[in-house]
Amino acid sequence: MENNKLNIAKSIIANVSRIIVGLTFIFSGFVKAVDPLGFQYKIQDYLEAFGIGNWFPDIFSLLGGISLSTIEFSLGVFMLLGIRKHIATTFSLILMAFMTPLTLFIAILNPVPDCGCFGDALVVTNWQTFWKNIVLLILTYYSFRWRKSIISFISAKTDWMVSIYTILFAIFLSFYCLYYLPIFDFRPFKIGVNISDSMSIPENAKPSVYETVFTLEKDGEKKEFTIDNYPDASWTFLDAKTVLKEKGYDPTITDFSLRLQDTGEDITDSILANENYTFLLVANRLEKADDSNIDLINEIYDYAVEHGYDFYGLTSSTDELIDDWRDRTGAEYPFLLVDDIVLKTMIRSNPGLLLIKNGTIYQKWNDSSIPNEYDLKGEPLERIEVGQLEESNILRKIGVMCLWFFIPLFIILAIDFLFVRRKQLKEYLLNKKNKDLSDDKLTQ
Repeated sequence: MENNKLNIAKSIIANVSRIIVGLTFIFSGFVKAVDPLGFQYKIQDYLEAFGIGNWFPDIFSLLGGISLSTIEFSLGVFMLLGIRKHIATTFSLILMAFMTPLTLFIAILNPVPDCGCFGDALVVTNWQTFWKNIVLLILTYYSFRWRKSIISFISAKTDWMVSIYTILFAIFLSFYCLYYLPIFDFRPFKIGVNISDSMSIPENAKPSVYETVFTLEKDGEKKEFTIDNYPDASWTFLDAKTVLKEKGYDPTITDFSLRLQDTGEDITDSILANENYTFLLVANRLEKADDSNIDLINEIYDYAVEHGYDFYGLTSSTDELIDDWRDRTGAEYPFLLVDDIVLKTMIRSNPGLLLIKNGTIYQKWNDSSIPNEYDLKGEPLERIEVGQLEESNILRKIGVMCLWFFIPLFIILAIDFLFVRRKQLKEYLLNKKNKDLSDDKLTQ
């Protein structure tokens, strides 16, 4: 009796644990898979913070991010469905055993404020990430220890089909969002967002208060000061950091400033107040920008000039690199200087194209999906679909993603139920019948 109760308790703990771990891994892997460039930027931030950013090429952080998101998503599906129990629980435990002390190290040093474990969908601090990993480590341990108690929803003969399909789905999703744009945009510069409104603070809202703390040294003594008690020149400056003193309302878009390359004049307000259409070609680093579709970009510029629309290139590159881009591509449009992080946040493409009107983002295109002459039809934007505000229906997108993943999965489950499990049931009943007949003969 006691053993039965203990086995039931183990089964409950193991199955509850694997469901929680599975759902967490699926969410974490999915939000990184739909924004592979965003996760690449986060990995690069860590590499640069530890002074090893130049050790690895960009392709390393990109493929590394796609691999990690694929592993997380796949392990999550395995855990949730109860398939590949030994592999899923073992690798989940290894992953959490590695990530937990790593996130503790990151939380202590705090080289990057946001760990990026849930992408831009859910921003958590480094310490929150560490405590989350502590919980997941405990849950993965119990899932691994009592993995034989995990209930599987798919037979062992077809779980390999689900395994392969899950891995291929995660990889395909990452490369699809890399080639086009993230299916789900969790960043401030979404289609339909008014940039001016997102930069402003409501009248009754209280802004956050920040304070700059200076670290100085004198006679071997290090001490922190603020601007109010900054000491005399006998102290040697070591470091400065800005800390949050009082939490208040923070605009969703900050540090958005558009300055003309030639004069340095800030024309942000005039561009955002323009009631006509404006094209913004975003290329955070021109030296790394893909120029394979430059003919389409130049055609868009010619179209904008013909119809009286403004067209600007946005970059954080130097004047020399801008001149080199003009020489290589024949670009005639003016350039605006913008913060590199803001440009990466605006669009996950280098280059990428935005269409705004009166400060509102109407469209966003990856360089591989820029509209061509057939899309534009030589007509003004007011008359064609390209110039209309794209409606972002989040529920529709979720529905489409579910269909993408679950319809093939349900087909596999149907095959498993109609053929494999029915065959196993028939064999079980036949064996049971033969055993009963054998027992009857022995009795006689």
